[in-house]
Amino acid sequence: MRTKRSREFPVTAILVFVVALVGIWISGCSSSGSPATTTTSTPTPVTTPTSNVQSISVTTGPAVASGRLAINSAFTSVTVCVPGSATQCQTISGILVDTGSSGLRVLSSALTVSLPQQTGSGGNPIAECGEFIDSETWGPVQTADISLAGEKASSVPIQVIGSSGFSVPTSCSDLGPVQDDLATLGMNGILGVGNFVQDCGEGCAESGASNVGLYYACPSSGCVVTSEGLAEQVSNPVASFATDNNGVVVELPAVSGTETSVTGSLVFGIGTQSNNGLGSATVYTLNPDTAAFTTTFKGQTLTDASFLDTGSNAIYFLDSASTGLPTCTDLNFWYCPSSTQSFSAVTQGANGATATINFSIANADSLTSNTNDGVAAGLGGPGPGLFDWGLPFFYGRTVYTAIEGTSTPGGDGPYWAY
Repeated sequence: MRTKRSREFPVTAILVFVVALVGIWISGCSSSGSPATTTTSTPTPVTTPTSNVQSISVTTGPAVASGRLAINSAFTSVTVCVPGSATQCQTISGILVDTGSSGLRVLSSALTVSLPQQTGSGGNPIAECGEFIDSETWGPVQTADISLAGEKASSVPIQVIGSSGFSVPTSCSDLGPVQDDLATLGMNGILGVGNFVQDCGEGCAESGASNVGLYYACPSSGCVVTSEGLAEQVSNPVASFATDNNGVVVELPAVSGTETSVTGSLVFGIGTQSNNGLGSATVYTLNPDTAAFTTTFKGQTLTDASFLDTGSNAIYFLDSASTGLPTCTDLNFWYCPSSTQSFSAVTQGANGATATINFSIANADSLTSNTNDGVAAGLGGPGPGLFDWGLPFFYGRTVYTAIEGTSTPGGDGPYWAY
């Protein structure tokens, strides 16, 4: 999932990591297609638990009991504590791992510990309208110690989604309904471990008309847009680790067709320990303003309009006219070819490094017909004007996400490597 931020990604991007339709996220339809096949290289998974390895699982998600099913969504658990406390802590499962955003966001309904509220000038509580490309999360900014594997980020601002006492301002609903509970968000929270440190950057630190407008001061009279300093913004917790703080590595097994679930690893740090070296991976540097690179597909070059994103549940790219793929009749955010189609595209970093990516798109109606399956390798859909390499890209690969301004053996971030 991609956040809307001051260093802004093209507004044509769409957030497609979840879809709520007829009471579930995925459903089967009458048409069928052949199984999907993804051609990738298989990484060597980390099998021994270490201080910098967090387990992740692609499953149907935490909202199964209410009939809300996820597809191609990688979940993990996060431990949050009252800052400085070793006892006032809680481990929360069902948190989406998202390389397309920065910062931890947790549903208020899933949070049992009482975290300190951030306040601004005048002592007014601070809240955030976390704007993704086609939806928002609303809630106060609070402070927590965050533990993942053996790593700890101390006193990090997080967003608590849907907390009572903070009415949604009208200016925080311009992209669609606010997703502020398990029924609408479909997960207990989002762990943003993308290329940026803050979720907004300088645009939210500025005042006046130039302010992006994600942060609000909330006196009793109502919430109004306010400036928010970089240190106070919701931020990528990995950047606050004492070590292993220059990026993350996502490792998932290869998948062919559909599976009930798969398990992989989120490894912290790049080149900081024996288990997170770059090895033979190629570095693809990014446009530092957009955290994007270039994809060329069927003669179309999408300059700085392409990204890798574990928070997107499919490969979303172009449109039917460009791809030759029909959309599904009912779930028109996905492609439904009559048989699996094989493609190749070339990705290119700002440093000129290129890679040819072979991938397949299968019939989404077939892929999602079994609601026990949380994994579908060939899922794809339209994304006009962009190339969103969602979670299917990560199956069978080791993918590195380097954080802006950090030093790694492959050069300074931001970059991706695979």
